[in-house]
Amino acid sequence: MTRTTTQVTDAIKPATKAMKLAFIGFGEAGFAFVKGLKGANPDLADIAIFDIKTGISEHSAAMLEKYQRAGVNGSKTAHDAIAGADVIFSMVTADQAFSAAKSVAGGIKKQALYFDCNSCAPDTKRKAAIEINEAGGRYVDVAVMAPVYPALHKTPVLISGPAASDALSAMDRLHMSATLLEGEIGDASATKMIRSIMVKGIEALVAECVLAGRRAGVDKRVLASLEKTFPGFAWQKKSAYMLERMMVHGKRRAAEMREVALTVEQLGLDNSMSKAIIQWQQKIGDLQLDPKQDSYETRADAILDKLTRKNMP
Repeated sequence: MTRTTTQVTDAIKPATKAMKLAFIGFGEAGFAFVKGLKGANPDLADIAIFDIKTGISEHSAAMLEKYQRAGVNGSKTAHDAIAGADVIFSMVTADQAFSAAKSVAGGIKKQALYFDCNSCAPDTKRKAAIEINEAGGRYVDVAVMAPVYPALHKTPVLISGPAASDALSAMDRLHMSATLLEGEIGDASATKMIRSIMVKGIEALVAECVLAGRRAGVDKRVLASLEKTFPGFAWQKKSAYMLERMMVHGKRRAAEMREVALTVEQLGLDNSMSKAIIQWQQKIGDLQLDPKQDSYETRADAILDKLTRKNMP
């Protein structure tokens, strides 16, 4: 059984100005959520943010400018950010999700809701939940189920765990788009992880297919053939989009896919496909290319050029 925020319309919705929010991690997803939340909740109290890049010299100035641009209170430490917060959004990279929960547990307000929005294996979420719940917080497994643009804070999310019903009420007050899964911590993340095999896997397959096609000089013929086999997919347009996603977010996607591979392994299945997806996502993400050109051809050629130069003795 599931329930969505739109089904809680008869609930009393107090003003959000008394609700203090904090964010741990301020990458693309965190920035998008904050932008949407501030726009939809003009009476919302100040939002406190901490991102680990604030303390890294080469990233500090850019992160401070990002705080200012978003109109939020940048904090020097995670504990400073979460002090007194009623709702905490954890939006770090997948490999830092457990560390983030452990680092803030000691300073969390009693009964504060901790929204773990990171793309992690169910077991990783369950370990993080122990840290938060034993410290007096209320852990919520949150799975972000679509790109954060253009929907921002209205991006569909799944939530599960013992505190998910209270989380649904809080998200409704914040005008978010959440669906409650009647299940345990890990159920929401399992849905996201297993879905990612397909989403990130298609990206990796497209990359390998298009790059090989460009190098062989048959890419247009291949994509035209695929369009006949799978009509309406718009293979050239989708290929350009998927290459852009990998160029910009490949490293983060690789980190998520490591959690996916762990999920599959813990289910007792062969995870060799997930591991192969990690390799392509990491390889293209590591190139740090600007996908300013909007065609699949120019993006594929930029990747091939950089790969060739990288592999030269």
